[in-house]
Amino acid sequence: MRILVAGIGNLFLGDDGFGVAVARRLAGRGLPEGVVVNDFGIRGVHLAYELTGGGHDLTILVDAVSRGGPPGTLYVIEPAAAEGPVPFLDAHAMTPETVLALAGTLGGVNGGVLLVGCEPADLSPGMELSGPVARAVGPAAGLVLELVEQQIATAPVAVGRKEERSC
Repeated sequence: MRILVAGIGNLFLGDDGFGVAVARRLAGRGLPEGVVVNDFGIRGVHLAYELTGGGHDLTILVDAVSRGGPPGTLYVIEPAAAEGPVPFLDAHAMTPETVLALAGTLGGVNGGVLLVGCEPADLSPGMELSGPVARAVGPAAGLVLELVEQQIATAPVAVGRKEERSC
């Protein structure tokens, strides 16, 4: 079982740095074998390549997402790729939908994708998360770990498979 947790967002735009903050929080925890946390920040193109060739069974994107709820509200979303041709790529402003669309043009996404999102309060320039979003970082990290545990618990068990390793 290989799971990628990808923190995304621009930490110089207030609450847009939410995904980066959650990735940093998770990086300091003991994670199950096969789970990797990566702070992709604004490197959406790199994330798209990782989605196509990383061989992950599940990718959990973590980002600020506006859905109209109160600031700090957490969401678990099954994101879909943007419809139509991939729009002009601004590497500093790629949404999860744009990243998925780009990954689709590069050969398709390997494995499932979930998005743990947080409703932002302030996306203006600055390096601090707003109060409600800062308070959501810990619960979001816990939610990501719950999703990881659910994925591991429901993964099919390989019977009779031998694992070979070279030294």
